[in-house]
Formats: sequence, C-alpha cells, structure tokens
Amino acid sequence: MDGAMLARLGAVIFVAVAGTAAVVEMSRKEKAGEPSPIRTVEAERDPLRDEQRRCQQLGEAAAQDTACLKAWAQTRDRFLGRPAWSEGR
Repeated sequence: MDGAMLARLGAVIFVAVAGTAAVVEMSRKEKAGEPSPIRTVEAERDPLRDEQRRCQQLGEAAAQDTACLKAWAQTRDRFLGRPAWSEGR
C-alpha cells in the first residue's frame, strides 16, 4: 500500500467517524422537564456586581463617582485575594 492510498483510507475513516458522531449527537433528545445540568444552582445576588453594572452604565462619569471608585477598589481586592478593608480606608 503506497502513501497516497494510506492517506485516502485515513481520510475516509476520519469522515466516517465524524459523521457517525454527528448523527448520534443530533439524535439525542433532552428531557423537557429537567433543567440543564450546566445551570442547576441559581447564584446569589452580589451587591458588588450590581454596583459594577451601575458604574458601567454611567460610562466616563463613573471615574468621578465615589461609589464606583469604592466598588472598583473592592473588586480589585477580591480579585487579588487581599483581605477586605474597613470602611475608614
């Protein structure tokens, strides 16, 4: 068997396996009554995240807003794993 024939045979086998996998995946049906296993737990409301969203909507004005500056500092501390600072910072 020469190299070209071996390459063709490999390509045919690859296409057959990929086609079979696609058919099997499309034929699977999710049960309508069950929630998706990806999102089974509802996340709790995070007030810091809500404040970040508010600051995002302010646009450039958020750079002058003290509440936004405080929220960004708390986000930075949380991300870097620093302990929470007291209010008198």
